[in-house]
Amino acid sequence: MKQIIATGLRQRAILIPSVALNNNPKAIASLDVCNFIVDLSQLGFGVTPALLDVLGKCDTTWLEEIKKVFSKVMATNVNWAPLIKNWEEPITIHRWHYLINYFNQLYGKAGTEMPCGHYIAPDTFPLNRYNGCPYCGTPFEFSDKLNYGQGSKLRVLDLWTEKEAQSYLSQLLASKTPLDAGRIDDLTSLLQVFPLPEVTIGMKETIVKVVDILIQLQQEDRANELFTTPKDILRYLWYKRTGNLQVASVKTVIRRLSVMAPTLKSIYHDQLKLKYNRQDCRRVAEWINNLPMNIQAMCENMHPQREMWVRFIRALRLPEYAKRKGFEKLATLLDVFYREDYTVWQGEVDTFRRAYNTSATLAKLQERPGLFARSLFANLLWFREDLVCEAFAEIAHKVPARILLSLQMYAPYYFDKSVIRSVKPLGSITKEIPAHPLLALHDEDHIKEMPKMVNRICANEMTRRFSEIPATGNSIYIAPELYTMPLPIGDRSANKQNINPVEAGSRFKLQGNEITLFMHWGEGLPAQHMDMDLSCLILGDHLTSACYYGNLQTTGCKHSGDIQRIPNEAGAAEYIRIKVSELQKHAQYVVFACNAFTNGDLVPTVKVGWMNDHYPIQLTDRGVAYDPSCVQHMIQITQPLQKGLVFGVLDVESCEIIWAEIPFDGQTIFTLEHSRVKSLINKLKYKLTIGELLEMKARAQQLKIVPEAEADEVYTLSWGRNSAAVSTLLID
Repeated sequence: MKQIIATGLRQRAILIPSVALNNNPKAIASLDVCNFIVDLSQLGFGVTPALLDVLGKCDTTWLEEIKKVFSKVMATNVNWAPLIKNWEEPITIHRWHYLINYFNQLYGKAGTEMPCGHYIAPDTFPLNRYNGCPYCGTPFEFSDKLNYGQGSKLRVLDLWTEKEAQSYLSQLLASKTPLDAGRIDDLTSLLQVFPLPEVTIGMKETIVKVVDILIQLQQEDRANELFTTPKDILRYLWYKRTGNLQVASVKTVIRRLSVMAPTLKSIYHDQLKLKYNRQDCRRVAEWINNLPMNIQAMCENMHPQREMWVRFIRALRLPEYAKRKGFEKLATLLDVFYREDYTVWQGEVDTFRRAYNTSATLAKLQERPGLFARSLFANLLWFREDLVCEAFAEIAHKVPARILLSLQMYAPYYFDKSVIRSVKPLGSITKEIPAHPLLALHDEDHIKEMPKMVNRICANEMTRRFSEIPATGNSIYIAPELYTMPLPIGDRSANKQNINPVEAGSRFKLQGNEITLFMHWGEGLPAQHMDMDLSCLILGDHLTSACYYGNLQTTGCKHSGDIQRIPNEAGAAEYIRIKVSELQKHAQYVVFACNAFTNGDLVPTVKVGWMNDHYPIQLTDRGVAYDPSCVQHMIQITQPLQKGLVFGVLDVESCEIIWAEIPFDGQTIFTLEHSRVKSLINKLKYKLTIGELLEMKARAQQLKIVPEAEADEVYTLSWGRNSAAVSTLLID
């Protein structure tokens, strides 16, 4: 049960299992419980009366386990000291200071000798202001002393029972949207404790993760039943090799590695080599042999990843197993696949499209509604829009709701000639692409009508689906916050959000005039050169500047200094303090970013986020600004192949922080194109919110929107935070 305490925290709750309850319950006001509540408040958490009542009956050992998990999540037992002690006070540093000390190391070796072996020349760096070496960025003085409890708001935690945890597990499995990194972690933890419930798994990616867990639990028979296509098996093999649930080509991965770590390319290339033992080979051979699909359909399913399949077939020794008795289907499959004695549906579609055969193309697309939906926009530009929309409307009832809503959201974005679109190909980073070239061949009236036609079809179909479901009452309550929360479709977080899981595009209101960015890395790692950089980019009509290691102070921003080496296991930290009032006349956006300056990608120990409170956050005598009670949002980097990451954008005019994940290449923030950030922000504006979808449901079911106390159906902020529960609105 201990492993799902962090899972409960993501649900703004604490799990109290029955085994943790004491047979001789203590009074609620007992000293242990009081100390526990005080410790939580120092971290920025409060409890509900229902949770407080159960905590009074809880075993003290369980309370200690909860505190350990909370301290681990909030990173309170690591080094948070920056390079400069009182970094809010200006330090005048020039490039020639570094040049003087460079020659001082070679020839003079005058001045103060540092523990790292460098000599700091007189009248260059004020050493009394530093916690480490100002020349090489090596920290010497560490601190886990924090100014706790400065936050003016508490994140209130509710009681979470085993029954609710099992219900959450069922929701994760049935989710009709891909799970982000945090919810994948939740799924793993819950399946370690509870048996697999009898529910239909909603996503192929979820199936892969469930199969992996079942194999670890030695339940291979159940795992075999979950695979239905060769693509499912390939996804599992790719996940076990790379840790990524989305299948990308090997060439794409190698290309990304070449960009991030050219000198380590050969090492990573060796890691991608396919080597399997006999047990793994036989397992995969049995999976393929037992698939319910016919041979032609299996070959067609394998065709888009033909090169990858050839490699896996050889590495898994499938031709050898195909000769054995009982593997006749596998033998026939390999024979047909290698001889290419099968037809490919997509090839037939492309043939008809190139011949401008409208009726044949649309008839073929109607055979596979999901693929028709994914190519709908391009077909509207290629053929007559009225014919395409008429054909699509006939099969819209077969299209998954998440795809329908995605079409409805992004149609205006796609058909805008002036928009530079933001896309993220599999295995790559966010890129910009221009508007479709065929848009130039259509007049403005046609272009304006196309998104309206798409919106009409999708809205009518979703209204029909909602209207066919009997309402549980006559009224509905929709929390105001749900109108600012994007639907959990399309973008997903590739990194763990441990205290406040939200969807890309969510906005956080500023509570005061200051924001403090923070980054911590190196926890648990040996002392070494590992240079991670925290920076921010200021974008405006008349001002474009950056606050980073080479420019510690700029308009409205102050940096705590560049740490280039991490101490043994304790980690290192950097901060940036942003004063919004100083930027309002000059800047439009402030982009928050972190980069791996050293060779390689952002290490998995990196934690980044920002603190936001009504009152200014005070520094300790070592310059530590981190206070867990003031943290508004924090993520832990878990996704590899990222050299840089934008983790937030401050909209200066509206005083809101937009949560976003924009991976980009480059050692510094200057490799991030300004237009890429603006194109992503523009894309996020088109996202449909949970509140808007609930309004659509209310209209279809003729429900009256009323206050919470009067409503028959209640949709609160806590419900909206659970993307698995929100996905139940996506009716297929």
